[in-house]
Amino acid sequence: MAEQQEQERPGEVPQGADDALGYEHARDALLEVVRQLENGGTSLEESLALWERGEQLAKVCQRWLDGARARLDAALAAEEGTGAGE
Repeated sequence: MAEQQEQERPGEVPQGADDALGYEHARDALLEVVRQLENGGTSLEESLALWERGEQLAKVCQRWLDGARARLDAALAAEEGTGAGE
């Protein structure tokens, strides 16, 4: 019964749906989660759910940042490759 309740948390976005979030949207949602946690006034259950959501959002942001870094590194490497013959 407890497992069923955990799976049916209202307002929770399925993990695969996070992949469709843009960086800015995920960052803004993460900031809102942090604000809610800092303001307090939530039950332990709500705080844990917010923390878990914050962890998911932080991972989405990190994936975007890692992807951006990889693109920059690839562009710089390509630029160095074309500039080496000059």
